Amino acid sequence: MTTSRRELLSSMIAFCVAAAAARSLAHAQENSALRLGEPAPFSPDLVREQARALAAEPFGTLDAALPEVLAELNYDQQRDIRFRRDMALWHDLGLDAEVQFFHLGYHFRTPVHIYDVADGVAREVLYSPQLFDFGKNGFETDFPNDLGFAGFRLHVPLNRPDYLDELAVFLGASYFRALGRGQRYGISARGVAIDTGLPKQEEFPSYRRFWLERPAPGADQIMVHALLDGPSLTGAYTFKMRPGAATVMEIEATLYPRQAIELLGIAPLTSMFLFGPNDRRGIDDFRPQVHDSEGLQLWSGSGEWFWRPLVNPELLRLSLFSDNNPKGFGLMQRTRDFEAYQDLEAHYDLRPSLWVEPLEGWGQGHVRLIEIPSPAEVHDNIVAFWVPREPVEAGSEWHFKYRLYWGMQAPIRPELAQTAATRTGMGGSPGQQQDGEIRRFVIDFEGGQLKDLPADAPVEASVTLAGGELTLPITRKNDVTGGWRVFFDLHPAGGDPVELRCALRLGDKPLSETWVYQWSA
Repeated sequence: MTTSRRELLSSMIAFCVAAAAARSLAHAQENSALRLGEPAPFSPDLVREQARALAAEPFGTLDAALPEVLAELNYDQQRDIRFRRDMALWHDLGLDAEVQFFHLGYHFRTPVHIYDVADGVAREVLYSPQLFDFGKNGFETDFPNDLGFAGFRLHVPLNRPDYLDELAVFLGASYFRALGRGQRYGISARGVAIDTGLPKQEEFPSYRRFWLERPAPGADQIMVHALLDGPSLTGAYTFKMRPGAATVMEIEATLYPRQAIELLGIAPLTSMFLFGPNDRRGIDDFRPQVHDSEGLQLWSGSGEWFWRPLVNPELLRLSLFSDNNPKGFGLMQRTRDFEAYQDLEAHYDLRPSLWVEPLEGWGQGHVRLIEIPSPAEVHDNIVAFWVPREPVEAGSEWHFKYRLYWGMQAPIRPELAQTAATRTGMGGSPGQQQDGEIRRFVIDFEGGQLKDLPADAPVEASVTLAGGELTLPITRKNDVTGGWRVFFDLHPAGGDPVELRCALRLGDKPLSETWVYQWSA
């Protein structure tokens, strides 16, 4: 499971970055204009009908028998194939949007067929090698006209009105990612997760077809429809994308299982956490922290807010957060100061957070967080998604509707204080008596009413744990930040994991979200 996901995500990340780099494009030949296929009626209902019909048939295969030269491409050869920007879909229509395509090859072997939709009529974008600049590759490019593409990317005037920035990329299985204004690519999403984190082979369904609705002049959103296929299920998706400071995707998905599914993950998020102030064991790096996301934030159906800092564990770690009709969850990047990362290339301070807002009652289930050991930042090792409680049976139909917010923070912030930092280290008294078996936890809370409270306010930290013992927690006003700091020592009992919770209170009034943590020796 881990290896296949990491290979796919690492290739996708590096390929997208390389493909987005500036390049001098050769002048298009006279007969190399982008061509469209025969017109056919289109509606979102047709996508659902195709998915339903496909689910009733035996699964075939996703990967195509690519021409040998494409199947044997290495990473450098693949990234040297660039789409000719002047061939982009909608390029010559005077719209504030255009679409560029990725070539098949290397790890990208599932053909994707893409359609331009206008006035209820769809026409396939036909593959031609003349749409691409093959760079230094010296092979023949007489590939078949029905080859298809590996994926696509959308461009809109996101950061300034006179330039079309990259807004979103759909590339690799059901993975996609997007940007808000001033952001850098980081976290990814995907259409669905199947058997992720189980002691069995994980399944990766793929988007096989996309229908891109041509936006009207001045439109503030782009609509994309997609057909998903895989061994266990098919699906029909609609994406409504609104670019902005936070780019918002409204997603409607209807899933049709071919067979019973042990673990179905809805709205899967995939990110990277290498190290941070709470987890620096074995780290020798000039940077204070390295991660695309630093914590899992949850807003439960009962209205409670939780924050779970991420770790890079020594062994795969699984955490479940049961809920009924959750209001939202996300993998968040709260720390926004450059000084916290000191990375002039990666700019982790500009990586988006990704928040999921269910738009219809999702019923009972749980948010599942999977943390995978990782030796390097090129591997995505964090996964979070919603798991419905009801069993997923063959022949059933599942419908989900939700929003994704790609932004610098969650779209809704509680009035309570939030966790600003989690730090751990050797327990005991620094400079005096310390014990390597004891762990010191230091938690900073900021926001809410904390700044207005005097230093002598009777703020208490309610700390509970399952496993081990702890010294009485101490709370103290942080005069530098205006927040409050909690610190305590954990005395673990043996090598079993310890579950910790901490929240600030003033009398019987809650002052902060609930910080939750799992510590392992």
